[in-house]
Amino acid sequence: MTGAAPRDDLAARQAELVAALVAGGPAPAGFAAGPLAAARAALLGKRAGEVARHWPLLAAGLGAAWLSTFAAWAAGRPTAGSLRDGWDLARDLRYRGTLPPSGADELAVREAGLRYDGHTAPRPRRLPAVARADGAVAVQVAGRVRLLRPARR
Repeated sequence: MTGAAPRDDLAARQAELVAALVAGGPAPAGFAAGPLAAARAALLGKRAGEVARHWPLLAAGLGAAWLSTFAAWAAGRPTAGSLRDGWDLARDLRYRGTLPPSGADELAVREAGLRYDGHTAPRPRRLPAVARADGAVAVQVAGRVRLLRPARR
């Protein structure tokens, strides 16, 4: 059992490094702040790109503010996966009243087609569902989701 202590120490140090890189944890001993910050920014940019792949309308609706908005939201949060990160961000923006219309449409379509409680993985809905977004209504029946908008006058 003498080999277990160094292995446990290495695992703890690796966990500290991962927390510093992706969850806003403090820099572990022995790591320079500059390179660690650069790695953190690069990983956050990669994470933003992955979320944008799953939530293209949300990212396009925020335009040039996408990366800064995502980075501010994700700074102290570990990832829950790209789909869930985008969903949580969209809900947060909706709560604050800053969700762009295209992101609201995308969120309504997702919420009509999938059930997501913010803690467990999204699951397909079995029963018909309705979700609203800034004047539009998303309706899911028999696994198909339609986004309905009122006619322009």
